[in-house]
Amino acid sequence: MGRMKRSFDVPTLPGDLTDAIERAGYYPALVADVVSAALAGEAVRSHLVHLETTFDRDVIRRHVTVLVLTSTRLVIAHADDHADEAAGASEQEVATATTESVPLSAVRGVMLTHVVADPQNYVPGSLGRELTLTLGWGAVSRVDLLPATCGEPGCDADHGYDGTISSDDLALRVSATADGDPALEQAIAFAHALSASLGE
Repeated sequence: MGRMKRSFDVPTLPGDLTDAIERAGYYPALVADVVSAALAGEAVRSHLVHLETTFDRDVIRRHVTVLVLTSTRLVIAHADDHADEAAGASEQEVATATTESVPLSAVRGVMLTHVVADPQNYVPGSLGRELTLTLGWGAVSRVDLLPATCGEPGCDADHGYDGTISSDDLALRVSATADGDPALEQAIAFAHALSASLGE
């Protein structure tokens, strides 16, 4: 007896978001359905789709992250593939897709780090060719510790440690060279839209 396939009524995504998921080329039907299910029909204000390729020994692995801004939430979807070790010798490939919905009131920070080559010849308005978008909402915190000093150059006494705790839940690096100019522009537009939403 064959396995029954269940069909769910998944709302359709906006065309530009669907196009971005399809351009990423990573199981687009699966990723679109997962994102759509997480949105539950809420309107999309802005989005960012980011594909990353990594090397695991002699295997190429892909990972896609989809960020979607609505009027009330930041929806984050991750999808990646790996070998199913439980399948034994056959090691069937499986994809894992996870979504998280974060209320906008919980988003603590949006940080953009611009990398600018040849800064002495910087062209106003260009913002460089690479950026890292870092988002924090308190799920993951990073602690940076350094030995504390008293300011006395010759002092070798133990002054304990100074440290900072920062929220660092998600960081995406987008490069115009690797990802294309439209991807960089979309990342900046998404960061602007999300930052503006936090002040509403």
